[in-house]
Amino acid sequence: MIDLDGTPNKARLGANAILAVSLATAKAAAMESNRPLFQYLGGVNAHVLPVPQMNVVNGGMHAMNSIDFQEYMLMPIGASTFSEALQWGAETYHALKNLLAKRGLSTLVGDEGGFGPDLPDNETAVKVLVEAIESTGRTPGRDIAIALDPAASEFYRDGAYHLDGEGRVLSSDEMVDYWVDLVGRYPIVSLEDGMAEQDWDGWPS
Repeated sequence: MIDLDGTPNKARLGANAILAVSLATAKAAAMESNRPLFQYLGGVNAHVLPVPQMNVVNGGMHAMNSIDFQEYMLMPIGASTFSEALQWGAETYHALKNLLAKRGLSTLVGDEGGFGPDLPDNETAVKVLVEAIESTGRTPGRDIAIALDPAASEFYRDGAYHLDGEGRVLSSDEMVDYWVDLVGRYPIVSLEDGMAEQDWDGWPS
């Protein structure tokens, strides 16, 4: 399909269409080989299922609020089964809703189902997630971790990162330092699109 598309960014067929056909092909091949999909993809010795990422706080282009980063997610890394992981995520989602409501913050949801409250800065959303996890009696980083998809390309312009919700503009180096600091202080185990797609300046050639 990549050859058929023939463009560097999948512009002809589209990434969504390519992904859907790839998944359908993988599932069909797994069924033909009488194996579960995770074993077909991971090999006959595969025994670990993927950990779900549950989108619970929305900002950026997905919500009309003060948060610059697009997605804050829960990852129930300590659950022993997928169903248990789903239960932990659902319980934390409802705990988060109650926590926001008690603080007089909006519990309306963004484009992808996460809450979209107005917060003083982007880090506060991470703090609130940690509190929600703890309120369920689980340990942040051991039972449930945090994943971020800031979609940094959306707030990258004129060679800098514009955190409009905080009134700050960061250089590329400052954005990297921001992530290093945040990941060092919170149980964040996944960071997707932390830098803009075209921000390659300063990388070694």
